[in-house]
Amino acid sequence: MQNQRFAVSGIFLGAIMLVSTCSAAAYAQGAAESVWPTRQWPTSTPEEQGMDPAALAKLVEFGTSRSFDSLLIVRHGKIVLDAYYAPYAADIPHITNSATKAVIGTLMAIASKDGLLDSTDRRMLDFFADRSVANVDERKKAITVQSLLDMTSGIDWEESLSGRPVSMIAMERSPDWIKFILDRQMSSAPRDIFNYNSGNSHLLSAIITKLTGLNASDYAKARLFGPLGISTWNWRRDPQGISTGGYGLALLPRDMAKIGYLYLRHGEWEGKPLVPRGWVERTSDATVNMNSKREPELRYSNFFWALPKKQVYMAVGYHCQVIMVFPKLDIVAVTTARDFCPFSKMADDISGAVKSETALPPDPAGTNLLAGVIHEISTEKPTEVGATPEIASFISGKTYKFLGNALNVRSLSLTLTGPNPHYELELNNRDPARPSLKFTGPIGLDGLFRKSDPTAFGVAATKGRWLDGQTFVIERRMLGADAPLQKWTLRFDGETVNLRGNDRAGLEVSTVGESGD
Repeated sequence: MQNQRFAVSGIFLGAIMLVSTCSAAAYAQGAAESVWPTRQWPTSTPEEQGMDPAALAKLVEFGTSRSFDSLLIVRHGKIVLDAYYAPYAADIPHITNSATKAVIGTLMAIASKDGLLDSTDRRMLDFFADRSVANVDERKKAITVQSLLDMTSGIDWEESLSGRPVSMIAMERSPDWIKFILDRQMSSAPRDIFNYNSGNSHLLSAIITKLTGLNASDYAKARLFGPLGISTWNWRRDPQGISTGGYGLALLPRDMAKIGYLYLRHGEWEGKPLVPRGWVERTSDATVNMNSKREPELRYSNFFWALPKKQVYMAVGYHCQVIMVFPKLDIVAVTTARDFCPFSKMADDISGAVKSETALPPDPAGTNLLAGVIHEISTEKPTEVGATPEIASFISGKTYKFLGNALNVRSLSLTLTGPNPHYELELNNRDPARPSLKFTGPIGLDGLFRKSDPTAFGVAATKGRWLDGQTFVIERRMLGADAPLQKWTLRFDGETVNLRGNDRAGLEVSTVGESGD
């Protein structure tokens, strides 16, 4: 797509920078600024960074009640806690959901610094003059880059933070996402009211492409991920090849922490400005009221959430994919999970683990407690398995084919004998115009998950067990995909199999497959 370069003019993003209130904290932060984890994160004991290991152990335990996949805390530029909940592991990229928006916002900031965007007051429609846009009125003409960044565009959109994302689902089903967003009617004037809208960030992803000639993923590789030393990620694209702006980016938790650390260091990396300092200041001093009933103090700016009274701001994705930045405590915390989490409690618990701005004496009891909890959550516990029946040899290698069904299964083949038990699975695509999805991988028959090779959807961890002489249960989880455990029960009867499981709505459904051999 053709580059569009806009003349540089001054960008005023006035805000008051969060600074340390005590000289000890200022000294610690100044010392930490020489720590740059471009190649790898340095590590430290919690005590060396003034944190209580026993308090961190309680945080790790709390994660088990919220289906955490990981919990990572950095203080003064060093990792003091790095926990992964089995079967998830540190080397598997994790979907960040709407924390993707914070990366899109960061790329807009870099485009501004690169001289590609003259002002965040630039009108949104200026970038889409090549399109015929429906429902244009004075309100739509007034939408700016900044109102997109603050979720105050006024575009009519239904995507409740606690309910069904109706408009987002409709966008996914449309053949042209940008057209779908641009053609929406207006529900309010820009900047009048906060309304969460993944279409806003997807428009900005398209604008990044217009400004740079690159999709957001490639621009990030050149100007953000590359400088930060991030080399592993996956990023979805829409039907036109635009990187999804509202969600769809998968990163390693340690690399998520680098995004937070960039903001903690006021937009600098290795002593050089990467993001304009004013952008970080406006982000950390967020003022847009999110009108949250659960957490009334929540504020918003530049695709970041903030709890001003807790002195924390954060990139937030559905089901607790979170990058928390604590400027006064010199902390970055990262969580990935498969359930919601209470932000205020998390902020309080992390802040409460800080006991000093200088090193604490060694705490052997607390250290042992923390090590024990991490070992417990990172060690997979085997489930019971039944005896292998004679039918296992009969069905191994057969391919069972299924007609259209709510589980979207087209075919399934199981090899349950021999040294390498495995499966081959074909699923119908949600979009009938697109090819089916094929998966293959090992299957654990000893009560433990076996992991597949990495795919664009994540890493599949699968295990199986016999309930009786004809009934086999498969448990499958896409690690790093924020997906629930998939459980299928298969009952074999000669050349047919009855497959029972839960559809996307969580309802139990069944279908019958026949051997194609």
